[in-house]
Amino acid sequence: MKKMTNLLLAAALALPLLAACSPATGGSTTAGTAAGTTAQTSATDKPFAGETLSVMLAYGNAQRSFEKFTEKTGIKIEYLEISTGKALAQMQAEGGKTTSDVWFGGGVDSYLAAKDLGYLEKYVSPEATAVDPQFKDAEGYWTGLALVPAGFLVNNDVLKEKGLEAPKTWADLADPKYKGEIIMADPAISGTQYAILAGLIQAMGEEAGWDLWTKIDANIEVYAKGGGEPAPKTGAGEYAIGVLALTGGTYELTSQYPVSVIAPSDYIPWTPAPIGIFASSTKKEAAKVLVDYMLSKEGQEELLKADARIMTHKDVAIPDVMKDIDTNKLVKQDITLFGSQREALLAKWTALVEK
Repeated sequence: MKKMTNLLLAAALALPLLAACSPATGGSTTAGTAAGTTAQTSATDKPFAGETLSVMLAYGNAQRSFEKFTEKTGIKIEYLEISTGKALAQMQAEGGKTTSDVWFGGGVDSYLAAKDLGYLEKYVSPEATAVDPQFKDAEGYWTGLALVPAGFLVNNDVLKEKGLEAPKTWADLADPKYKGEIIMADPAISGTQYAILAGLIQAMGEEAGWDLWTKIDANIEVYAKGGGEPAPKTGAGEYAIGVLALTGGTYELTSQYPVSVIAPSDYIPWTPAPIGIFASSTKKEAAKVLVDYMLSKEGQEELLKADARIMTHKDVAIPDVMKDIDTNKLVKQDITLFGSQREALLAKWTALVEK
């Protein structure tokens, strides 16, 4: 039986937030504080100055943008880095209770589930008018900050050593020559990997989609515990191919390891990296200020500096490092199905990999 990772359902979200932390790879759980020096201004300019918001963070390097937010608003940010799948499981274990105020980034499927469970607060930001409807919840329970496309990271040295060509399409990953050479995360844990699974099935249809995943599964020996594992393990040469999110951090690896980033030429699955406010927050008005800022052109540009991504604001250009991504190849998908079909898709996935 193939090794499958299990969700951690026991830990409570009321974890003490540490005073500082080092940036962690996506999918891990760390805590920290990001805050800037607040200038003395009127209460009208900064009505929530001195407030501290608690953020559950699943957006790589976003903390680099928090200091600018604090300088502008006087609101400090404490953050806990945790994958959205893990966070959702913990909230369910605690009956939806959390001491956090804002959910920042991660897999949209967890936001869809949280909305249905009543864990999120409805808020339509005035800044959301610049965001395409397909990248946000129609009722305002979450809004996409950026798009997270998916593709491959390949280790050029490993491929050369084994006489393998780099894959160009998802169908290529099904070739038996890549057996044991591919690493990807378990979609039950990784929101990005779930989006890849669901997006390809929507694009290809049930029969062709599941046939492809069955063949890819035959080439994978062990699934990673989180979305942050494939990149470093591929970079280190443990695997020839990593299936993962294409973010600024992914492209940065090309200057550290003998790796190349490949945007598939057939389909590019994607997920919005959302932001939302928790219904249990006691600081909802201050939380709205954070949402507004991060959806504004200014905030989006700061996020772009923190980690290169395809931002959702219509006036923020695609970063140069991602110009190779053909946006015409983005899968035409119904995001709402990511939530309604999640249980059925993961049940079928589990049956597939446990054969």
